[in-house]
Amino acid sequence: MTDISHIQAFLLCETPDAWVQAAVKDLRIILIDHATNEMKAAQSAMTLISKNPHKLDILNKMSRLAREELLHFEQVLKILKNRKIAYQSIKASPYALTMVRHARKGQQESLVDTLIIGAIIEARSCERFHKLAPHLDEELSKFYLSLLKSEARHYQDYLALAEQYSSEPIAARVDVFLQLEQAAILGPDPLLRFHSGVPV
Repeated sequence: MTDISHIQAFLLCETPDAWVQAAVKDLRIILIDHATNEMKAAQSAMTLISKNPHKLDILNKMSRLAREELLHFEQVLKILKNRKIAYQSIKASPYALTMVRHARKGQQESLVDTLIIGAIIEARSCERFHKLAPHLDEELSKFYLSLLKSEARHYQDYLALAEQYSSEPIAARVDVFLQLEQAAILGPDPLLRFHSGVPV
């Protein structure tokens, strides 16, 4: 199994057991939202590509990331089909927006904050796959564990790019977004989603 101890150390909290219990009881919603998140992750990577056409390292890393996220999207769609679950549009969790609304506006600052937020989202995805896997059926557990390596690499790629394009150390900005993320994960949440808080 992929070692994610560095990701667990990076995040300020682990996924609450209450979320795990709720997720296992409603895998339909979790799988639909998981598919949507993979598609959104690919779209986010493509947006970074389109906004930074002269930054070759962003183009290369985000191109690979987008392809992997779309592959994961297709894999989740196949699981949904096999389980006779219809893929549909569902209301998004406010999780990502909680961080995005605090991103700075300047071109360079916005890029750095976007990359930091991307790193945190990928880190949380990896942690949740790891946390959920022991509670799932064999097929789904094996699939989620297979995603750990790529999600961990995505987190590292985002963070490395943020460091590269920041004119100052990023630790303070990372801490700002990690605290926002922790509040979203540990706070009460009326929606059950892959990145939601504690179900109420």
